Amino acid sequence: MFETYEKAKTWWEEGERLVVATVTNTWGSSPRPVGSQMMVSSSGKVAGSVSGGCVEGAVLEAGLQVIEEGKPKSLHFGVTDENAWEVGLACGGEIDVFLRPLNGKALEHWRAVKQYRGEFCYVLITVGPRELVGEERILLGSGDWVGGHLGKNWEEPIKERAQEFMEDRTSGTARIRAPEKDPETLTCFFNVKEPRPTLVAVGGVHISIPLMFFADMLNFRTVVVDPRKMFANRERFPEVDHLLQTWPEEAFQEITVDSYTAVAMLTHDPKIDDPALKIALKSEAFYVGALGSKKTQEERRKRLLEAGISQKSLDRLHAPIGLDLGGRAPEEIALAVMAEIVQKLHQRKRVRS
Repeated sequence: MFETYEKAKTWWEEGERLVVATVTNTWGSSPRPVGSQMMVSSSGKVAGSVSGGCVEGAVLEAGLQVIEEGKPKSLHFGVTDENAWEVGLACGGEIDVFLRPLNGKALEHWRAVKQYRGEFCYVLITVGPRELVGEERILLGSGDWVGGHLGKNWEEPIKERAQEFMEDRTSGTARIRAPEKDPETLTCFFNVKEPRPTLVAVGGVHISIPLMFFADMLNFRTVVVDPRKMFANRERFPEVDHLLQTWPEEAFQEITVDSYTAVAMLTHDPKIDDPALKIALKSEAFYVGALGSKKTQEERRKRLLEAGISQKSLDRLHAPIGLDLGGRAPEEIALAVMAEIVQKLHQRKRVRS
């Protein structure tokens, strides 16, 4: 999301005109979820995706038309539409896409949102009478507004509905009634953006190097914890977000471990792994895994039980770590670990919703 807006900001500064396309509704096997966005520039540049490739060509063409006319536009693609078959949406799904012009003022709003990246939910709200017309505001997790003007009477009812969407962690369209007895209503699209997930690798071992690479590609914040400076250094991990050359007890005082955090123990050293496990297993982390053979895992579980970790907490531990992909090379193990983390992240989202 942020990377897409950063590209759009660069295009705007280069003199391009812009349109943002947003998926506002889906049915069936839609390739991309509600809230997915794609930027279109007046020279035909594209960033982001609304369908994973199925309808991007048609959206680009419509986006150029919106730029030329300066008016928002709604599109519908489905298997019953000839146009949908032409652009490749033959997967059985249907999607609604809303396109609106994007200006420099709207792009500036994202500077205020950046501090919330990885910390809180926020809601991008597009509002207008009868149908979406492009007025935009952002409600931060703190309850503060960024950008746009709704009118004093509309702020509270829209804010209430936005907070409901935020609590459910879902995006969608809703019709908001005017305060008191006013018959007017506003159609609002609430695009909820969740915090960026975090992956904490305890141990700067060889497996951690490709693991951090995969995590970065998947837009995770990356953290490496290892008191051994020969393992935890910038030469080995030049791109990691946080490199903590301390023991786990101290390192986890600097890390926020919440329901958007995964923790992987990779050192094979009980002096490092066990203290980290005692902290992670009692936390809200959605995933806790530990590297090691079945024998190593049996000995580890015994130690943790004796140290006072409950059986219920211990049952959260994924050990041996990672999906069984059959590979044994460090890169293959890292892929297996990342695959399991992504699986658990999406399972958690389905259960919650």
